[in-house]
Amino acid sequence: MNSTRSQLLFYRIATGLLTLMLIMTVMNSVFNTEFSSRFVRLGYPEYLIIPLMIAKVVGIITIWSNVSSIVKEWAYISFFFLFILALLAEINASDTDYVSPVLALILLLSSYRIWKNITNKNSKE
Repeated sequence: MNSTRSQLLFYRIATGLLTLMLIMTVMNSVFNTEFSSRFVRLGYPEYLIIPLMIAKVVGIITIWSNVSSIVKEWAYISFFFLFILALLAEINASDTDYVSPVLALILLLSSYRIWKNITNKNSKE
């Protein structure tokens, strides 16, 4: 297996796990009635839940589609800020969950770095 194919496999795994994690939060916000109360306890207004979930779905679609590398970079940076804010909210919360935002950041940064490596190799060839 050559280097590009293995990087593509790792990219798909990292991006797939990130997608699964984001879809689970979207589904949790739709079907779990306690989600909105947790969201408010973290310090965010409840009216942000729906736009945030829509933005997550649009961001996932943007990352998986290769329409534009600039738009894809904006999706990655938007998720980065979202996960940093989630981590900061968890740090300030009384009932903390540090694992989810940190894991999401690791998956996001892995996906982004591998994607950049693949696109840089393809542009040099």
